[in-house]
Amino acid sequence: MTIPQHPDLCIDLHCHSTASDGTLSPTDLVIRAREKGVTHLALTDHDTVNGLAEAEGAARAQGLSLITGTELSCLWKSRTIHIVGLDFEVGNAGFQAALERQNENRWARARMITERLDKLKVSDLLERATVVSGGDVPGRPHFARVLVEAGVVKDHAQAFKRHLGNGKPGDVKAYWPELSEVVRWINEAGGIAVLAHPRKYQLTATKLRELTADFRRAGGQGIEVSTSGQSSGDLGFLAELCRRESLLASQGSDFHFPGGSWCELGRIMKMPDGLEPVWHHFRQPLIGSLPA
Repeated sequence: MTIPQHPDLCIDLHCHSTASDGTLSPTDLVIRAREKGVTHLALTDHDTVNGLAEAEGAARAQGLSLITGTELSCLWKSRTIHIVGLDFEVGNAGFQAALERQNENRWARARMITERLDKLKVSDLLERATVVSGGDVPGRPHFARVLVEAGVVKDHAQAFKRHLGNGKPGDVKAYWPELSEVVRWINEAGGIAVLAHPRKYQLTATKLRELTADFRRAGGQGIEVSTSGQSSGDLGFLAELCRRESLLASQGSDFHFPGGSWCELGRIMKMPDGLEPVWHHFRQPLIGSLPA
């Protein structure tokens, strides 16, 4: 369990619900977060804020503080990179328009995945995946669940291994805007742009330093130093990157579904000392939550 800066706080700033590719509804996600000891949570569904209103109601009922969030896809040197936006103004007109464009890209991708999997002869695949996603744009995990239910594969892992994983027919890349554009959207909405799970892009150390420098020059303000599935070596390397580029330090589980012991709400390695936490720079800084 993470205990960032103070034992009474448990802060998780990266997770997903059925509003994107998670398996829990926003309400159930918040309830689980509270059960796991999380005190401050950011729901960061992919390219949408559709789950935030429901999550806010659940957070009030659970006595948990919810921070506005989303995870936006973008391109850096033709690679797909994810940027988490935190503590932005949800009603910002420009940001809403940008999210709508991202949503259209995701629907185009979902339709292409459906076409690519047509040979599996699963009737109403897109419609069923949309139901699984709670009516929002289905992602690969939702398609995987339908394939399991249809008897095409035995489980989620097999669905990805045979049909949806990297290099498989259902691995469809969408068109995304450039990194600098996405960072600008977040900044103009009054939020903080954070480079998500940097070690998951399988970049060399040199390339990751280059990405981080470009992100900072584009106006990015934070980097996820602590995320699920990291080694202590990853943690130290990302802390060094954070210091090198004078970025704010963030953390999050990147939780998608229950049952993965390596990825649970609030279960994050403690960040190294000496970093400036991103939550100290929210519009209502969490530093104020600490006892005197």
